[in-house]
Amino acid sequence: MSSGGLELPPGDAGHEGSSPDPGEAPPGAVSVARPMEIGAELDWGADAWSEVRTRAQRAGRAYIWLNLVEQRLRAVVAAVLRPVYEPVHGDDWVVAAAGPAGQEWVQRAVAVREVSRRKGYLLDPADDNVLSFLTLPQLRELMVQHWPCFEPYFDDRREVELALDELEVTRNVVSRNRALSLTVLAQSERASARLLEILGSGAGVPSADRMPVDAVEDLVGDRYADVVSVHPDRVRLQRQLPAEDLFGGARRLDATGIGLNLLVQNFSGRRLVRLAESGCRIRLLFLNPASSAVKRRERELGLKKGELSRSVEMNILHMRRVRSRLRDPGAFQIHVFDETPRFTAYLVDGDGPDGLAVVQSYLRRARGMEAPVLVLRGGGRNLVRSGQPVRDGEHGLFETYREEFESVWLDSRPVS
Repeated sequence: MSSGGLELPPGDAGHEGSSPDPGEAPPGAVSVARPMEIGAELDWGADAWSEVRTRAQRAGRAYIWLNLVEQRLRAVVAAVLRPVYEPVHGDDWVVAAAGPAGQEWVQRAVAVREVSRRKGYLLDPADDNVLSFLTLPQLRELMVQHWPCFEPYFDDRREVELALDELEVTRNVVSRNRALSLTVLAQSERASARLLEILGSGAGVPSADRMPVDAVEDLVGDRYADVVSVHPDRVRLQRQLPAEDLFGGARRLDATGIGLNLLVQNFSGRRLVRLAESGCRIRLLFLNPASSAVKRRERELGLKKGELSRSVEMNILHMRRVRSRLRDPGAFQIHVFDETPRFTAYLVDGDGPDGLAVVQSYLRRARGMEAPVLVLRGGGRNLVRSGQPVRDGEHGLFETYREEFESVWLDSRPVS
């Protein structure tokens, strides 16, 4: 065998043609343990799978926010600095903008870009530029370094830097696939939303003023019709979406249910008067407190006879007092229906592209405060099917409940 080849350990010269004793290793041989002898456990149990799935879900959610912020910041940097440097430096405008202080990281970005070109990693020609290979801290450095150029567009440099500081922990954790706590995830989501607002992302959804569009909803919301959030009960709903945020500023409000407590007990009569006087058209549809359906509901909930009917009647009287204070009572209509109540729904601006709805089904043993809540965003979504944009509003749950409201309203009776 040549000197450059691999030499195997010599066999036992005294036992040619026979197998060596498995308990004795030949001189010069390295003993390799069989897999069963190591004792390693390679399988994952249920707890391990649960842990890694939780990590992946949190990291994935954080990555979406970080991705949106990085893309937005990249677009802002390009819009402001390219007109300054490109006329003189052409395609090397990013290198010129980095200046001597950024030579190290900008040259590293140039090198990574070249490697990506050679290996075919650039799948979109729009990404074939140095700016696309800068990280979030490097984009931040460009912005801070040239702040006089950005100052006309943003009020507070410190606010931008603080938001980016809050994202740095999350960025490091996600990039290294380490565990992300719920506290840090929530902090990064708030910082991302604030930064996107500062950078003028423009959600493009009018109802976002009432309930901000979540990054995950914006990306994968079409998988869940127009449901934007689900809550185990009304208490948890109101922590995220208080009555003031839901009803305040509405131009149209349609509500149907047994007693409409979410509106009547959480939105003052004074606020309702101001809402109606500002032009909001209000239609309230209560279950008739004298109907047999109220008595059945009392028995389901184990209430005393007449307890629920008195509660509904008090709510109706309160709404009548509100209506009596309006210059145009026709803008505030109150009706009752006698059918079995199937759900309660509050439809805000349901006639336009910026509607929001809160819907609860009635459960046999649960009061309204305890029933699960769906929040729906109206107006449909711009989906893409077979390469073509499709408007999907007619298939959403929002439209289903709006049509149901109109149907019950036609069969209801006005309250004088």
